[in-house]
Amino acid sequence: MENSINIKLKIWRQRGPKEEGKFVDYALDHVPTDISFLEMLDMLNEQLVEKGEEPVVFDNDCREGICGMCSLYINGNPHGPVGSITTCQLHMRKFNDGDTITIEPWRSAAFPVIRDLTVDRGAFDKIQQAGGYVSFNCGGAGDANAIPIPKEVADEAMDSATCIGCGACVAACKNGSAMLFVSAKVSQFALLPQGKVEAARRVRAMVSKMDELGFGNCTNTGACAAQCPKNISLSNIARLNREYMKMKLKD
Repeated sequence: MENSINIKLKIWRQRGPKEEGKFVDYALDHVPTDISFLEMLDMLNEQLVEKGEEPVVFDNDCREGICGMCSLYINGNPHGPVGSITTCQLHMRKFNDGDTITIEPWRSAAFPVIRDLTVDRGAFDKIQQAGGYVSFNCGGAGDANAIPIPKEVADEAMDSATCIGCGACVAACKNGSAMLFVSAKVSQFALLPQGKVEAARRVRAMVSKMDELGFGNCTNTGACAAQCPKNISLSNIARLNREYMKMKLKD
């Protein structure tokens, strides 16, 4: 079969959060090189179902690099060996015939395994909920050119807002820190005038919730930013620290 490869898979199988897991070996032949990594897992699951075996459980949704659901640890890298993409954007042409591919779930105390490759990332939702709302008087729609926000600031806020909450930063960090995620969510509001009203309360609540949920401390190794599929800047962590110190001084 042209443009196809034969691969071996070592996949983490775990029936539940309180049960022991283990790696299980699979062989998959004639894998088209133009399909995505998730389509390869679909192919594996179809074969497992045909054999009467349980399919591998993994998260996915949009398959367009937007939702952040496809969170897999592939050959020791969050989202795989190619930078600045999510797992669903990884294609099998990036692997060679005969390769052994090791696939694991995120490894973090704050992201417990639900089953196989799926983890509970509800901790991120709780941190965002702790941040609360942005309150300001909207008024009527003004002229876009009259909005008193410099383009550079608006661009930086938008860059921070592109974080999809996939958890790769936590998976990459040796401490299991969520600082890059939290700092991106703080920055997207802290940079804009609309976010100034609740700025102190927001940063206090989000950092407190992050600590409460068991994420580790940040030691600025930079692994989080290096593995982030959306290239969220490490400078956001410095901004989070500044916002936190301003909150302390305000108190």
